[in-house]
Amino acid sequence: MQKTVVLNVVGLTKSLIGKNTPFLAKWAAQAQQASIKPAIPAVTCTAQSTYLTGKWPSEHGIVSNGWYFRDEDEVKLWRQSNKLVQAPKVWEVAKAANPNFTVANMGWWYNMNTTADYTLTPRPQYLADGRKLPDCYTQPADLRDTLQAKLGTFPLFNYWGPKTSIKSSKWIADASKITDDLYNPTLTLIYLPHLDYNLQRLGPSDPRIAKDLQEIDAVVGDLISFYEAKGAQVMVLSEYGISDVNQPVHLNRVLRQHGYIQVRNERGTELLDTAMSTAFAVADHQVAHVYIHDKSKIAEVQALLQQQNGVAEVLAGEERDKYNLAHERCGELVVVAKPNAWFTYYFWLDDKKAPDYARMVDIHKKPGYDPVEMFINPKIKFPVPLVVGKLLKKKLGFRTVLDIIPLDATLIKGSHGVLPEDKNEWPVLLTKYKRELPTEVQAIDVFHLILAHLQAEVPKAKAMENV
Repeated sequence: MQKTVVLNVVGLTKSLIGKNTPFLAKWAAQAQQASIKPAIPAVTCTAQSTYLTGKWPSEHGIVSNGWYFRDEDEVKLWRQSNKLVQAPKVWEVAKAANPNFTVANMGWWYNMNTTADYTLTPRPQYLADGRKLPDCYTQPADLRDTLQAKLGTFPLFNYWGPKTSIKSSKWIADASKITDDLYNPTLTLIYLPHLDYNLQRLGPSDPRIAKDLQEIDAVVGDLISFYEAKGAQVMVLSEYGISDVNQPVHLNRVLRQHGYIQVRNERGTELLDTAMSTAFAVADHQVAHVYIHDKSKIAEVQALLQQQNGVAEVLAGEERDKYNLAHERCGELVVVAKPNAWFTYYFWLDDKKAPDYARMVDIHKKPGYDPVEMFINPKIKFPVPLVVGKLLKKKLGFRTVLDIIPLDATLIKGSHGVLPEDKNEWPVLLTKYKRELPTEVQAIDVFHLILAHLQAEVPKAKAMENV
């Protein structure tokens, strides 16, 4: 099999390749370029599972970055077990064709309890005293020690939160090179999240994005040079394009104001009671799943949400098949935002009663995605000494919380999840693969393209039958 590397440069689009990405621009000019029509919702877990299985969410079951686990009455986002993906992965298909095939998955999602040979995924240590320490999980287990001995501890707080920076993508890139030198896998999947941060904070139209583009271009250039020197074919792709937004939409507040949501009052704060709520939304960027316990209420909730400013579509029943989303994990309703809007998870009506996790980076407690976690509350006059003081208390063994995240959703200027009207803002695919590619491919075609790169000897008609 042909040694192949897939670089997932999150948020990269044709519109962003240019003077601020000199290496990529030069490399792309020598390569084939295609736009990827993304799976909807165009979010990390859904996109990656679609690429890696060649199936739509209705088949592989990853209907968003998280969903309502009906048997547990809990919303859970960012789970990590690969067993949640209900379809064979590209490496399993490749290994069945060639037992000598191996794969390294360096940061793509659902990367625990997996059949991949070599893996890396962020995995903090959660200590009994409440502390969260940066760390990662690998397979084999001692790869973790090798990587962190050479590169330092995985930079978790540069991977997500107010301190996000190029440092996390650079760490993953360097870890990928070390892993390749150790094991020489046939296929390597590399996740580079850097552009995701400021494209959401600032929006793609902000001139300050130039610095982020220059930073990721340097990392990508280093990786491509490294792998091409080893004779590898390299694919560069992205999961989604990020568009400018200016309108947060609070679906859960609407549902609460109309009596569909129940909360519990604890210590002066409110918690969403999903089990007792008639209907609630699990918001994830520009798409939300609305779960409705009383099925007789579906039509009236659909009508209510369709009236909201910023909502483009509210799909029920077979209508969800428009986006290949009719799976048991899916909400009774799927709500799609207009291009300039996005959905918050907020369910409280008074910020004084917001749950304690709302002001923290806490991706596992929040019943929905919260991009505002990338900001420090601008109302805090001296954030640096405040954070340093809190961290010092933690190191001394005192319990304290980093309650520094604002509750102002208008801070977010970029989002994703829907299909951008401009194809130049669709996710992009670049490759020097010698067989001709169409200018537009479906998300499920990426699976077949990876196999085609690996199996260079396979006749074009067979390798590209789904492209």
